[in-house]
Amino acid sequence: MFKNRLKALDYASWGQVNGNDPEHFKNLVVWLEDQKIRHYAIQDRSDLRDIHNTEWNKTFEKYILDVGCPVTTTNLDKLEWLVGLAVRLDFEDNLEKYQAKKDAAKIAEVPSVKSTNPLDNLDFTSDEFREGVQSIAKQLNIPQHPNHLITLEACSKYVTARLDTAVIKAPHSVVIKGTPFPIMETEMGFDMGDKVLNNTAKALNLLYIQDLRNLQTNINEAIVAVQNITANPKTDTKAGKVGI
Repeated sequence: MFKNRLKALDYASWGQVNGNDPEHFKNLVVWLEDQKIRHYAIQDRSDLRDIHNTEWNKTFEKYILDVGCPVTTTNLDKLEWLVGLAVRLDFEDNLEKYQAKKDAAKIAEVPSVKSTNPLDNLDFTSDEFREGVQSIAKQLNIPQHPNHLITLEACSKYVTARLDTAVIKAPHSVVIKGTPFPIMETEMGFDMGDKVLNNTAKALNLLYIQDLRNLQTNINEAIVAVQNITANPKTDTKAGKVGI
């Protein structure tokens, strides 16, 4: 990742750089400041450029503080942070160029397909669409949410569960009969200190139980499907064995 970022910054020796080598380290710091970061004015970079100076490490520590580096561990960690800073600044300086490349890549990746589905041409935020959703919800006796798309989702779930062809032929298979369980009057083993919050928690608890039941149903269906396959293997009488 370190070398890939240097390659992206067009650092000439990105493939051979070794952050643990003092000379490589110093040269890279100087290059980052001169070419990408440019925190100091040109005339103020002389001490940083003098990589053979015995006081260079002190100059580097001052530079780290001046650019606002929060890293206080090893010099290699500080160098890593400087490279990241250089990448960010280079991106900001060439935002239009990178944006153009990104847009071009998107155009190249996405094939030009003209949809024949009329639903793809609908404006889901238009007043006409919103009024249509409200009309459907009213006919289905679905409570309307301030967000019409959530109302539409509720209508979709109702239609899928109650207006399916198989369900219409045998409504008893989904329409529950009997006395409703008085969930709101039942103690659930907790008290949140507010009746509204307690009722909300009870409703959420019921929804959670329903999700678990649906999950168990799906698991049972998967088990039955596997059993239907394994319980009826193909028999090759010529080979004198059962199975493929």
